[in-house]
Amino acid sequence: MYAVIVVYTTLMPALKLIMIGDVVGNPGLDILEKLLPALIEKEGADFVVVNGENAAGGFGITEVEKERILNAGADLITTGNHVWEKREFWLVLDQEERILRPANYPGKTAGRGWVLIKKNGVSWLVINLQGRELMTPIDCPFRTFDSIIDTRRDSQENEVAEFHPLMNAEGSIPDILREPGAIVVVDFHAESTKEKEAMGFYLDGRAGVVAGTHTHVQTADERVLNQGTAYITDLGMTGVSGGVIGMDTKICLDRARTQVLYRMNCAAPSPAQTAELQGILAEIDSKTGKAISIRRLRVSEV
Repeated sequence: MYAVIVVYTTLMPALKLIMIGDVVGNPGLDILEKLLPALIEKEGADFVVVNGENAAGGFGITEVEKERILNAGADLITTGNHVWEKREFWLVLDQEERILRPANYPGKTAGRGWVLIKKNGVSWLVINLQGRELMTPIDCPFRTFDSIIDTRRDSQENEVAEFHPLMNAEGSIPDILREPGAIVVVDFHAESTKEKEAMGFYLDGRAGVVAGTHTHVQTADERVLNQGTAYITDLGMTGVSGGVIGMDTKICLDRARTQVLYRMNCAAPSPAQTAELQGILAEIDSKTGKAISIRRLRVSEV
């Protein structure tokens, strides 16, 4: 005769992260506002990151676009090299914690490249980095990530060395860096697929999610790497999918044929070229901070 023992355990549900690719101009903002709230509700998303560096007519971002993205449901806006297009927005970068610029710009630069946000008891550490291959060769994104993570570790366990690069003006480490157990999310804004994949493997096991942005073409290589990092080379873009990376096709073709740098405009939505929202949904273990799954998102109006 055998006794049956039933053990009841309480499992913490997986956390759900939505990341949305570069929003391109008003068509991208319009479709984001229409589709993102319902998507968040349908998927039960716990945290939402949207790249907004192309939201202002395809180049840069202003206060207006920032508010539209946040009001659509984003918890945080990441950017890239075009974040500097609107100089009047630089002051907002200093004042608004819910928008990031790449952390590896050298010197004293407006804004911040990482932020830790606590939402519903969960801490999310989001780091924005920019690549150097085929782009402006700014500071090393790999070492910049290390400096942020090492500072967190040192500040939790030991005294931090004097003159550490993340020390604030008062000579101390910000208290928010001392928070343990954060879910680490990286937006790597880069041109080179090789550099993006290298970053994914470099951060495998140290970040929950590493997602590439910048090229506006969604890649089909989403996967969970061996040590538990969800990875995709590019989230894609949110805008008119029938254009050229969200821009007017004719103008882009004229630029390619003539090498004359005509100013590019956003593609206009039409029956032949609809607007889409593109990105990923990642599930993350709330205890370990490692990814369980990753799925591509590509949603258009019905």
